[in-house]
Amino acid sequence: MHAPPIPADPDFAARVRDSFSRQGCMALLGATITRVEPGLVEIEAPFRGDLTQQHGFFHAGVTSALADTAGGYAGFSLFPADSSVLTVEFKINLIAPAQGDRLMARGRVVKSGRTLTVCALEVFALDGAGQAGDGAKRTLCASGQQTLICLHGRADV
Repeated sequence: MHAPPIPADPDFAARVRDSFSRQGCMALLGATITRVEPGLVEIEAPFRGDLTQQHGFFHAGVTSALADTAGGYAGFSLFPADSSVLTVEFKINLIAPAQGDRLMARGRVVKSGRTLTVCALEVFALDGAGQAGDGAKRTLCASGQQTLICLHGRADV
């Protein structure tokens, strides 16, 4: 078992939540951050008919956007206060229909470097009661990997 990562900014959680609140795309999806820890972020979005594809499942674009954002903020949580984050690349495998009351995306830092950070991405379809997946039926619907770049000296505003 590895020791938990140490954030460069002790106020990382507030910085992550503040940055997330400025994301128009996440607001459009009705997404909220449900968990922020050093190197780990979870985001949930409720099911809505306008977020589906032709079979009534969450659209892959929604699934991917949530995964990308969760991973980005997981990496951002470890960055210095005067920096910002951009995704360099990500790959997502859609492994089950994204069908449920809501989606929960989890980003977890695998390796944080000075410039590049690699994150593991997971998206679960949740069905039933419970906060952040507690008590809900969980189906892993997407898995992926992401590379982020830390833009040093360029605050996220």
